[in-house]
Amino acid sequence: MRPADRPATAPAPAYAGLSIALHWVSALLLCGLFALGYYMTGLAKGAPGKAAWVNLHKSLGLTAALVIAWRVAVRFRRAAPPAIPGLHCWEAELARITHRLLYMCMVVMPPSGYLGSSFNQYGTRFWGVPLPRWGWVDSALQHMFYTVHSTTADLLLCLVALHVAGVIKHQWLDAQRCVQRMLPGGRTRAL
Repeated sequence: MRPADRPATAPAPAYAGLSIALHWVSALLLCGLFALGYYMTGLAKGAPGKAAWVNLHKSLGLTAALVIAWRVAVRFRRAAPPAIPGLHCWEAELARITHRLLYMCMVVMPPSGYLGSSFNQYGTRFWGVPLPRWGWVDSALQHMFYTVHSTTADLLLCLVALHVAGVIKHQWLDAQRCVQRMLPGGRTRAL
């Protein structure tokens, strides 16, 4: 049931500016990484230019890891604003679980990709700078970490779809103006 003391159209408190910026930078990086990851894995081994796409994916992935680490640190220091007024209990709980799983996937993906690269002959370059390898050439360990990486990517993609579906439902079907919470200049800023 909806809380009787708040109408469904009451403005929800917005996220702080830094949280908004980190959200959208993360979203753009993840969209690019999904597209690039699916494209490069579809290329044949040894295909011309594949190494450049793989290195770009690794660099963007490590950049995303830094942004996500910053985002997690901000989230620990500054709690998210209260849930949208008028949510059903099950909607609030689903949103809470989805957000936690989104963060879990964002935290697991970069190290699993990096570790997978540590157990192959190529290693990882971060925008051209070789990074330390934390392993040796071992195809079984490489496969294990890449499986974690790709499975987490699939789960993250499903969670992002659920997140976007929730936004669409609450913004346009329920008229709860939830998008404004994550836009610069939102109505009510979190402290």
